[in-house]
Amino acid sequence: MKINLSPTTKFENRHNGPSQEDKAMMLEKIGASSMEELIDQTIPKSIQMNQPLDLPAAKSEAAFLKEFKTLASKNKIFKSFIGLGYYDTIVPGVILRNVLENPGWYTAYTPYQAEIAQGRLEALINYQTTVMELTGMEMANASLLDEATAAAEAMTMLHASKPREKKNTNKFFVDEKIFPQTKDLLITRSTPIGIELQIAPLSELDLTDADLFGILIQYPNIDGEAIDHAALVATAKENQVMTAFATDLLALTLLTPPGEMGADVVVGTSQRFGVPMGFGGPHAAFFATKEAFKRQVPGRIIGVSVDRDGNKAYRMALQTREQHIKREKATSNICTARVLLAVMAGFYAVYHGPKGLKEIASRTHGLAQLTARALAKLGFEQENKNYFDTIKVKVNDVEQSKIQAFALSAEMNFRYEPGAIFLSFDEAKTLEDAMAVVEVFAMSTNQKVDLDWNALTADLDINLPQGLARTSDFLTHPVFNQFHAEHEMLRYIKRLENKDLSLVHSMISLGSCTMKLNATAEMIPVTWPEFGQLHPFCPQDQAAGYYEMFQNLRNWLTEITGFADTSLQPNSGAQGEYAGLMVIRAYHQSRGDHHRNIALIPTSAHGTNPASAVMAGMKVVLVKCDEKGNIDVADLKEKAEAHSNDLACLMVTYPSTHGVFEEAIQEICQIIHDNGGQVYMDGANMNAQVGLTSPGLIGADVCHLNLHKTFCIPHGGGGPGMGPISVAKQLVPFLPSNPVVKTGGTQAIHAISAAPFGSASILPISYAYIAMMGAEGLTNATKIAILNANYIKHRLESHYPILYTGKGGRAAHEMILDCRAFKEVGVEVEDIAKRLMDYGFHAPTVSFPVAGTLMVEPTESETVSELDRFCDAMIAIRAEIQEIYDGEADKENNVLKNAPHTAGLALADTWEFPYSRTKAVYPLPYVKGNKFWPTVRRIDSAYGDRNLICSCIPVEEYASEIAE
Repeated sequence: MKINLSPTTKFENRHNGPSQEDKAMMLEKIGASSMEELIDQTIPKSIQMNQPLDLPAAKSEAAFLKEFKTLASKNKIFKSFIGLGYYDTIVPGVILRNVLENPGWYTAYTPYQAEIAQGRLEALINYQTTVMELTGMEMANASLLDEATAAAEAMTMLHASKPREKKNTNKFFVDEKIFPQTKDLLITRSTPIGIELQIAPLSELDLTDADLFGILIQYPNIDGEAIDHAALVATAKENQVMTAFATDLLALTLLTPPGEMGADVVVGTSQRFGVPMGFGGPHAAFFATKEAFKRQVPGRIIGVSVDRDGNKAYRMALQTREQHIKREKATSNICTARVLLAVMAGFYAVYHGPKGLKEIASRTHGLAQLTARALAKLGFEQENKNYFDTIKVKVNDVEQSKIQAFALSAEMNFRYEPGAIFLSFDEAKTLEDAMAVVEVFAMSTNQKVDLDWNALTADLDINLPQGLARTSDFLTHPVFNQFHAEHEMLRYIKRLENKDLSLVHSMISLGSCTMKLNATAEMIPVTWPEFGQLHPFCPQDQAAGYYEMFQNLRNWLTEITGFADTSLQPNSGAQGEYAGLMVIRAYHQSRGDHHRNIALIPTSAHGTNPASAVMAGMKVVLVKCDEKGNIDVADLKEKAEAHSNDLACLMVTYPSTHGVFEEAIQEICQIIHDNGGQVYMDGANMNAQVGLTSPGLIGADVCHLNLHKTFCIPHGGGGPGMGPISVAKQLVPFLPSNPVVKTGGTQAIHAISAAPFGSASILPISYAYIAMMGAEGLTNATKIAILNANYIKHRLESHYPILYTGKGGRAAHEMILDCRAFKEVGVEVEDIAKRLMDYGFHAPTVSFPVAGTLMVEPTESETVSELDRFCDAMIAIRAEIQEIYDGEADKENNVLKNAPHTAGLALADTWEFPYSRTKAVYPLPYVKGNKFWPTVRRIDSAYGDRNLICSCIPVEEYASEIAE
């Protein structure tokens, strides 16, 4: 054999599962002569691309990482004292290596199937408990997108929760001393739904104003000053005005928590609990409130319930609040969280414990105090009366200019405002850093630093006045007080990880969720300091690598979607939906069409679609689907014409949520355009479009992209995500802005997310995926996603009815298995989902978009052997259902109804089931060699909702669980 000295391994061959031989076999099985014939049978010819994507040539993994390291080196890591909600932190190595860099944690799915997600759920309970106890509130959710959006969610929740006496009030007062990104996002969210914002000094707050329903206060405020607001909150309550606080978890280890002042809602970010700044994200925002608001809380709450044996078990509580169910009646479109980051923050609290957290906070506060003292010796005045980590140093314009020049020379970033310089300290700062800051100020005034640092540090103390100084205990539960040795922490993390099924175990065939390979080469740059340690508001020249990546990624996504430009700001799919609609709204208003507010939405749409439309100030009109699951074109035309004077947009998912490329999609888009509307395309199913067709080619005007689906950012157990929007030429001027860093178009809408570029530090994942796949690889991935889906369809269609197919009898990249007939023998779709756990699989999407069905999406990353294992499991389960039909198995006491089966159940001394232990836990031969054991039996969801507990279980029960 001749030796080839050129590298031959293509990344696409690592990403795409089936080999050439496998593809040939699969095509033969499904009755297609070639891949081209399959695509022609699946995608309407009229919308297929006739030329390849214009993208750079694919790079090998090694070549990409080498080149990307060069790009990353263009980012300059300066010491950041900017603050504004973003701080340096130290990620404990045991958490960095075993959580953030661990696919066992980052490839898991949202914990809808709680029996195989107990580890993640416990980690989130720890996070919720941390937030509740530090804020002094009665309950907390499992995280939101960022602090600014959490503040906006607080505003809208309070607006929806007004007492009867204030039902017609619409004014919300905002302390002018809040962070600028929060202020801007409040403007975004309040305007379309008619909330009147009053942004002013607290001195101008009139709590007797009959139109006022709520207020928002930053604590400590943007200047760093901490103020006791107990009297203000008490007066607000007397006037039936509700109060929300934006605060800092680390500060609350020393400061009186807002809950003890009587606050109704407390929000903020847990970023400084061991999550890198990452140029703005992703970070887990927190949302804590009173139990009285539990039915209105946005996002997800993790609660404690029991399984069939009465054992305590965790689950997502109050799931009726999910926007897929509430749809246009929802007050929020949140359908994701920041689970991976919340898990990290919770583990950070566990690792350090209350004592360690207080020591970190005290040291941070001490450095600020020391710097203020030293600067006073140099003649500089510090203006904050009481503060935690941020000092406000009075300067004139000349002094500020000189200080800034010296600071940049010393590679330090301060925050500069007229008449003042702000210095925010954090966990990563040292005594040497404080001394370097003082040196900069001294040089600017031609002074020599001749200070007795020992004397200055000798009597540092936490001298907070009564009312501001925290006196209550926090984090007293054993979980926060026993894992401080790294060995014990490692074992705890691994114990939880081992309870969760993720992509490291088996395929996760969730329709609409695209659980594909998150390649190691894509993930490696995420933890490089060149991406992790930059502040989102640092000078642009320090982030040259980031800006180069942004520009390239924008160009690539714009090419892939067939549009004119892209905004990277939206930091989730739901935020992308909202951003797209707000851009459409701004476009109409720029043309004087303020009245255009009707959104046509098919009944098959994702539930977040109508929720987003309502948030954007639109009225939802539903469009029927026909018996084949396609949009009823006649009904669409009738409604578009009936509302032509007021039509804003159509929201459409393509291929459809039913897993079909609708033939009439171009006609549908034209109908909307003919009646003055714009077409928003939900990008959830872009995995079936890339390289074969595009939203621009189809006729849409804006599309959001789930980078955490199609473009390989991992789900992280329920987040992080990214939802950029790509838009047609006429919408480019309205792309979203940021109040601190210039982004967006010439007529930009206000901010959609807190950071200028959303969750910037995970964008390298999608960047790497596109760079290593290239145009041909991306197109092949789409073809194989369609091939894999049709192979599964071929294997399962004689066992389960396939609910919808396209004109050529093909599925797109996903399909719906109709399980409704099994109700005849008492089998629900949930029983199939739980039984799959015994076979080592996570269930496909349950009861969406059609109740009583399973939506299956295999993705291109799965090999034929894995597809076959999944199909074998589904076929075996169908045989188990047949046993009930045939009378061989009892209708109530059978292997499906009792699933999942735990190791404890299988090893018990007694076995009282009418089937064997082997049938229960080793239903197919392959399971024996790769058994995943659910740790709890089926969980009682109703019990958990009736008895809502969303913090760590009582000490006595926790102690017995550890002992076991």
